[in-house]
Parts: sequence; C-alpha cells; structure tokens
Amino acid sequence: MSTQHTPRRSLGSWLLIAAPFLWLLIFFLAPFFMVFKISLSEIAIAIPPYLPTFDLDGGWAALVDDLKSLSIENYLWLTEDDLYWKSYLSSVQIALISTLLTLLIGYPLAYGMARSPKAWRPTLLMLVILPFWTSFLIRVYAWVGILKNEGLLNQLLLWLGVIDEPLVIMNTNAAVFIGIVYSYLPFLVLPLYATLEKLDESLLEAAQDLGCPPWKTFWTITVPLSIPGVVAGCFLVFIPAVGEFVIPDLLGGSNTLMIGKTLWVEFFSNRDWPVSSAVAVILLLILVIPIVLFQNHQQKLSERA
Repeated sequence: MSTQHTPRRSLGSWLLIAAPFLWLLIFFLAPFFMVFKISLSEIAIAIPPYLPTFDLDGGWAALVDDLKSLSIENYLWLTEDDLYWKSYLSSVQIALISTLLTLLIGYPLAYGMARSPKAWRPTLLMLVILPFWTSFLIRVYAWVGILKNEGLLNQLLLWLGVIDEPLVIMNTNAAVFIGIVYSYLPFLVLPLYATLEKLDESLLEAAQDLGCPPWKTFWTITVPLSIPGVVAGCFLVFIPAVGEFVIPDLLGGSNTLMIGKTLWVEFFSNRDWPVSSAVAVILLLILVIPIVLFQNHQQKLSERA
C-alpha cells in the first residue's frame, strides 16, 4: 500500500501566506479596533475629547470594569437623530447613481480600448490613467472653475447659443455626480478593460460563422463574460463614493447630504469623537456586509459549476 504524504510548506511559503494577513492586521483591524473603542466611549471636555475605554494602563481589573460598563449610547443616538440615517441613505443613493453613470460611460470606453489595434492600446491605457498624475484635490478644484455660473462650460454654451442664461450646476447633486464619475472612471475602466482584453475571440468568430448578428453576439457572449470586470469596477467606484467627502464638500451644496460630510462635521466641528467613530463603524458595516455576502454567493456558484 502506498501512502501519500502532504508536502511540507517551506518557511518562505508561510511568510508569503502570512504577509497579506499581517498587512490586514496592521492597517485595517488595528485602526478599526481603535475607532470601535472610541465609539464605545463618552464625550468629554479633554484632550482627546472622550473618556478612554479598554485602558490597559489600569491593569486587568480596570479592563474588566470597562467590559462591564460598555455603552452603546452613541449607536442608539444614531437611530434617534434622523440626520444620520438620512445621510446614509443619501450617500448610498448618490453612490449607486454615480456607479451606474460611470458604468454607462466606462463600458463603451473599455470595450473600445479592448477592440482597438494592439499598437494603440498602451497609449489609450496611458490616457486613462493620466489624471492620476495630478493631485485629486486639484482635479476636483478644476471642476469648480468649469461648472460655476461664469465657468468655462456656461461660457461655451452661451457662445454656441445653446442657452440664453447660465446653467446652475455648482452646489447641486448634478455637480457631485459629475465629480464622482470623472474622478472614479479609471477605477471602473481598468478592471473592465483587463477582462475584455482577455476575452476569447474565437467565441465571437464562431457566433458570426453561425449567423449571429453583432448586437446579439455582444449581449449573449461579450456582456456575460465581462461580468467579473463589471462587478470589480463597480465595487471600486461604489465603495469610496459612499464615504466621499471632498467632492460633495467642494461641488455640492448645503442640500447635498452625504455621510462623509456628516462625519467630518461631527469629528472636527462638534469635536464629538465617540459619535463620529460610531458613524464610521456603521458605514464600514454597510459596505463590508453586502460585499461578504456577495462573495460567499459567488463562491457557492463557482463550487456548483
């Protein structure tokens, strides 16, 4: 009888596996624990402006007392004040609309890049990532000069005779949509382009040989096979758009309600670190839980296949 031996992993293999987990522990779990710790604290007139919990300086006895006196008052406060849940809903709504607009613009762009001659693709790819060479803040500020009443866009439309008076775009949700779509468009185009470029062209040729019209080939072959790139790109746009602060602060008006602005006001203006930390924890759960459920669903589908 022959016995099969499981090969032992070398030290290098273990280090390679441990590296991403160590990165996650240092740069995600540790900061998240600090924020969660502050969210269970009480506001105080001090530096920092809260009463510390889980303070290890007092020993295990003080730590046990902290565990017994945990308070979720900050989380209950979020349910009592409609400002917060309205901010969450508005942020999700703006992020969903922005993601959809980005997809409608980014899909044809990525498809055109993937179907262009190979000699042109590096240049087109460079043009997509070219905005990253400029500061994000400067790019958003540039849209202020374009969208304001006396900005370049209104001057161009007035000169062409398209409009008789300047359009009011600044300080509206429309300006926020424009800013988000422009800023995060490369994050959708790049993964989608990578998926479309690897598409097996023999499938398209076989469909054409069988008499399938080009539009039907696109909807029955290209679109289904590009879904992984679409999902990845939409996640890369939707996740940061929900917590966006700079774009709604510079381009949106007072009626533009997003959780990023609410979080900034609580943290810097009101100096209420516990409540702002609770807002950040809930925002993280809103983003992480659906993603985890989606990944589990996709994994189950792949196992069945």
